[in-house]
Amino acid sequence: MTPKGEESAGASLDDRITGALVGAAVGDALGGPVEGYSPDQIVERHGGRVHGIVGPWNGDAWRTARPVAPYHKGDGHVTDDTLMTHALVRVYDRVRDHLDAYAIADHLVPDLMTNPRWIPELETETIPLHRIFLAEKWLAARLHYGHVDPREAGVGNIVNCGAAMYMAPVGLVNAANPRAAYAEALDVAGAHQSSYGREAAGVFAAAVAAAASPGATPDSVVTACLSLAKDGTRTAIEQVCEVASHHTDFESALGALREAVAPYDTVGPDYRAPSLGARRPSRLHAIEELPVALGMLLVAGGDYRRAVLGCVNYGRDCDSIATMAGAIAGALGSDVPEEWSKRVAEASRLDLWEPPRVLAAVTREVFTRDTERRRGHEESFARLGGPSCSD
Repeated sequence: MTPKGEESAGASLDDRITGALVGAAVGDALGGPVEGYSPDQIVERHGGRVHGIVGPWNGDAWRTARPVAPYHKGDGHVTDDTLMTHALVRVYDRVRDHLDAYAIADHLVPDLMTNPRWIPELETETIPLHRIFLAEKWLAARLHYGHVDPREAGVGNIVNCGAAMYMAPVGLVNAANPRAAYAEALDVAGAHQSSYGREAAGVFAAAVAAAASPGATPDSVVTACLSLAKDGTRTAIEQVCEVASHHTDFESALGALREAVAPYDTVGPDYRAPSLGARRPSRLHAIEELPVALGMLLVAGGDYRRAVLGCVNYGRDCDSIATMAGAIAGALGSDVPEEWSKRVAEASRLDLWEPPRVLAAVTREVFTRDTERRRGHEESFARLGGPSCSD
């Protein structure tokens, strides 16, 4: 189903939260085995474009083949994008209110360091800290061992999509309120990232919140992003989405979107050999993943399958790109293919539908709290001589 506005208007809050979180996990699992490669390399390896779940890039040699070993990427296994997303849902479940950088220090970091879980790519149960990338291990180093102010702990980390990739829950808790999602995500991400990495986290959360609005479309999501995004992130989204608007098929869009985002991406043309300026703070640059995910969303007209497959075949950091596009398309109400979601759940030994159930309940509680707080403010403001809500 492609949400055109009228179709997505009927999707419930529960539908959108489920679509976003399951959609993110499935996109992650599809992109994992081809992450780091170019579209041409993907075609050569797979004899054409990837159209679903595939096995490891190096086949049975995945345990030792570099640069991926020891991770079993492929066969429906989710990566750290999903592990971190589900961890953030658990923080919401514990706090049951809006989050800030201190919630990351008080709840997320201890969860990553002390609670063993099944790690699909390692095919074992261990603490998530053993799987997450170095840019995410930074959370433990700075917050647990370094005792850094959580609001400033992201400063000094490499600037990448590490915080943005798991911010979908922030957008969903603030469903239909992109501005609030943006502000909350910026606060949360301050513990992890700085510069355009932190900005991308805010804008991605806003995109998910905008997609969860009744009648939302890919165009309205991009408009919401552009109304909030700053500096290079805004320009990159604007340029990529302008190019995307001229394409309706991801095959023709692959090269065009990369060309559009290249001036803002610091990594450079060879993803596995980053440029000297890669991942350094800047007001002129942006992460590659979010603009491309939004671009593919436009190319696909909001259709989940087409958007995610476009992101997967784009290559480079395609597990995170497909995670983002999958979350936004799912929040719009586009169906996540059941044959993919069931296989990913089974292969990853994860109940992909439990985190959405948990987050939907928390989201309703948070909305009730927000309503009570807002009414209390309105009453106090009216007593100060300001207009009452009935004026």
